[in-house]
Amino acid sequence: MKTEHQDIIIIGAGLSGIGAAYHFSKKCPNKSLAILEGRSSMGGTWDLFKYPGIRSDSDMYTLGYNFKPWNAPQSIADGPSILKYIKEAAQEYSLEDKIRYNHQVTAINWCTETATWTVSLNVDGQEKSLSCNFLLSCTGYYNYEKGYTPEFKGKEDFKGHFIHPQHWDESLEYKDKNIVVIGSGATAVTLVPELAKQAASVTMLQRSPTYVANVPKEDKLLPFLRKFLPNKWVYRFARTRNVALTMAIYNYCRSFPNHARKALTKLAKKELGDDFDMKHFTPKYAPWDERLCAVPDGDLFTVLKEGKAQVVTDTIKHFSHDGIVLNSGETLQADIIVSATGLDLQLMGGIDINVDGVSFDVSKAKVYRGVLIENLPNLGMIFGYTNASWTLKSDLTSEYICRILNHMEKTQTQLCMPVDDENMEDIPFIDMNSGYIQRALNKVPKQGQKSPWRLYQNYIRDMAMLRLGSVDDGVLKFSEISEQSQLVPAES
Repeated sequence: MKTEHQDIIIIGAGLSGIGAAYHFSKKCPNKSLAILEGRSSMGGTWDLFKYPGIRSDSDMYTLGYNFKPWNAPQSIADGPSILKYIKEAAQEYSLEDKIRYNHQVTAINWCTETATWTVSLNVDGQEKSLSCNFLLSCTGYYNYEKGYTPEFKGKEDFKGHFIHPQHWDESLEYKDKNIVVIGSGATAVTLVPELAKQAASVTMLQRSPTYVANVPKEDKLLPFLRKFLPNKWVYRFARTRNVALTMAIYNYCRSFPNHARKALTKLAKKELGDDFDMKHFTPKYAPWDERLCAVPDGDLFTVLKEGKAQVVTDTIKHFSHDGIVLNSGETLQADIIVSATGLDLQLMGGIDINVDGVSFDVSKAKVYRGVLIENLPNLGMIFGYTNASWTLKSDLTSEYICRILNHMEKTQTQLCMPVDDENMEDIPFIDMNSGYIQRALNKVPKQGQKSPWRLYQNYIRDMAMLRLGSVDDGVLKFSEISEQSQLVPAES
């Protein structure tokens, strides 16, 4: 039985996968396409996470697609609204029929002789396979099966409810309960103000402080502009302005860390008041050594100021039957403990990769232009920015791959692969100190010392390189194959 063939296969039907499918359908309309989704629904992160208050930590004018304006009033949007936006995009651009649900990719195998990938699948417990000429991984950057939870001494003694936000039980009743949220990242600062609306008490227990900044939940200027200008123009204006603002803030923080530290601490103190102990919001690291946390309309600051929640900066000695004992000797009483302790970083969904029968280790390779992987043919991945919206890079990546595919069609080549002829020294893929990144450095690809192997985390620079830079630059090698195997046509 011959394997069904597609020109392009996208792995993942989340924010990135749906966006990529749009770009392929518009810029490579003669290519057949399938989207393989391991779960039973689209949306990725925004369908998976169900914890209270789930929201974006980037504004929707940059987290939204470049082809579909975000029309809702919220600049910082809740998870259900983002999921609705993704589903609307899939419906508007007739992408739903491209998605194959419950198609869990287990392995991919490249054959140089035919210039094709064979994708091994688990479909409702049955093993199946598809083949394609080009493969794009839109699997995100973390393990969907489990989040990261440290080993807590005495955890088994705790008689209350222990939960990780990635696996939130929507039936969990937390009204009038005493809750401890372990962590101080984006998930924790989202959970605390939402839980505080109903809980008897909420404590954010952090080992070390995080930089937290107040951002407006709604953009007051845009409704006014929409009275006079087309919505697409207003969206483009907001997107351009917010990109420039985000880049300016990031570059300021990296160039003048001491000034930025004082400014962020001063802004937090202004929100919290003179009586608040600022040790809880004065990190030891420089701004943007870890991702800056945004709180819409200062909701976290508000519940702390009103006494509906508290922050404790300490380390855990052990769990007890009714809470957490800290190394300072203090005990935090808890009915519910939430381990907002981060993600398990994982690229390409943990899929086994083989090239001509030999296992390929992505952790030993470098990433080319933040898109393709060294010595790995006809395969791209989407990995967004760590200092800005994920989708900004996602859109650029998809557009760039369309350029590659159209170049291959024009030149009648079947294979493209980035090759480092200089044998450049490797450096870590992501230049951040966040725990979930540091834990995974040995599992992810590397970057090089200079372009096109260097990740600059700069949207303007990437836009010039990916939209305008030469596709055939001598580093990305294009070649022909002598003979194509007989392939089964794509399903109509």
